[in-house]
Amino acid sequence: MANPSLFRSLVAALIPPADARDEAGGRAYQLPPRHALAQVAATGCLNATFYASADEQLDRVLDLSARLEPEFVAKTAIYCRERGYMKDMPALLLAALSRRDPALMTRTFDRIVDSPRMLRTFVQIVRSGAVGRKSLGSAPKRCVRRWLDQRTDAALFAASVGQAPSLVDVIRMVHPRPVTREREALYRYLIGRDATRELLPVVVQKFEAFKAGNREEVPDVPFQLLAALDLSRDDWTRVAQRGSWHTTRMNLNTFARHGVFAQPEITEMIAARLRDPSEIARARVFPYQLLSAYRSVDQTVPNAVRAALEDAMEMAIANVPSISGPIYVCPDVSGSMRSPITGSRRGATSTVQCVDVAALVAAAFVRRNPATEVLPFEQSVVRLSLSSRDRVMTNAARLAAVGGGGTSVSAPLAELNRRKAPGDLVVIVSDNQSWVDGAGARGTETMRQWNTFRARNRRARLVLIDIQPYATVQAVEREDILNVGGFSDQVFDLISEFAAGRLAGDHWVERIESIAL
Repeated sequence: MANPSLFRSLVAALIPPADARDEAGGRAYQLPPRHALAQVAATGCLNATFYASADEQLDRVLDLSARLEPEFVAKTAIYCRERGYMKDMPALLLAALSRRDPALMTRTFDRIVDSPRMLRTFVQIVRSGAVGRKSLGSAPKRCVRRWLDQRTDAALFAASVGQAPSLVDVIRMVHPRPVTREREALYRYLIGRDATRELLPVVVQKFEAFKAGNREEVPDVPFQLLAALDLSRDDWTRVAQRGSWHTTRMNLNTFARHGVFAQPEITEMIAARLRDPSEIARARVFPYQLLSAYRSVDQTVPNAVRAALEDAMEMAIANVPSISGPIYVCPDVSGSMRSPITGSRRGATSTVQCVDVAALVAAAFVRRNPATEVLPFEQSVVRLSLSSRDRVMTNAARLAAVGGGGTSVSAPLAELNRRKAPGDLVVIVSDNQSWVDGAGARGTETMRQWNTFRARNRRARLVLIDIQPYATVQAVEREDILNVGGFSDQVFDLISEFAAGRLAGDHWVERIESIAL
């Protein structure tokens, strides 16, 4: 008999040798530095995950960004902010650029620091010393002053909510030079000094009058400035009428508690806002945030509002590709997927788990492609049938309720090969920490099973969506394999392009590199 270690089958010979171990100890492939940075930046929230601490994530990002050219670091930060909707990671990459290439940091600052929250995060990271400096420095200070100068007086007042650091702290750090008497008065007011009342923005004057007891008009100020005050039901109703999309999503129980939904016209107004496609797009909402809101509303919130959240979910996943041919979507439902999607942090841990995001992706594909077969897996495939007639929320809840064992990313592919199933697209959603199928002398079992599947289906493509900030994968990048990280709806757009054959080469990294600075 021929020595099997010398005379491998064609399928086995096409498998590249594994060059790494994943965080769970299984065989894996190390991502190239560019792809690794993109992966960690698109999924990392600098909180503890199942396999990695916040400090480990920070060290990994800083190491990768130091090894790569500043231009790619800048493009990754822009991609993760503008298309991945991330917050902490883009700010961290921008802070790293402030030391390596201050001129490039200045050019990209406004695209990344596009909100008061992002400004505070950037300043906090720079002053923490994490990137090698504990003071802002001249170039970051100029950028922050420019950011302040570009805002109207009313917008700056609205930006004054939030802490650690507060906008007041930022103003004291950078010493902006007011060019008008009105701006000078506003700065004095914000930092607690005497200011001429008549020079303050009208909205500030109205807010101070409201606090003093003049309740004829609720001022148009951020929700957080009003929430601590003693408001009547009518006041709360007017707050709800003016709330942003995210403020509305996050305060439905509060509105119910204060009687806002007692008026049918207000209920309909809020429901219409939640399902408004333009509002959803402007809010840059993650589908999982809608799932979180849907789960958290209590029975005092009207059914019309709950239904609007379901409608919003259908819109948030509207760019899931509609693909002809057999499709298989494989959500990982193993034990490690029970960790919070944005990591664990005392007092700020999300109730949404990784398995919920995997389930959402699967349910979204079923909704858009009724013939999709879903193969949930842990150490083996879990039997479960879903109906395309059910709403995304319903199917996602069913999927997230199963599983909990070890992880074998190759399990659904092995099942398809056992059945000799045809197929054009296989989508696996996982944290990619596969260890149950780790035995073997060469590559990963996922690569072996995929090569077997593709030998039977020559046009088939494999997409592995990684939703955690690790730097290894189970299948190497090539023409028929896409590794992509993240949990915004932009992932669906990438899958659509890939399935249609419009992405090639380095796929996701190529998309990032195409960003113009």
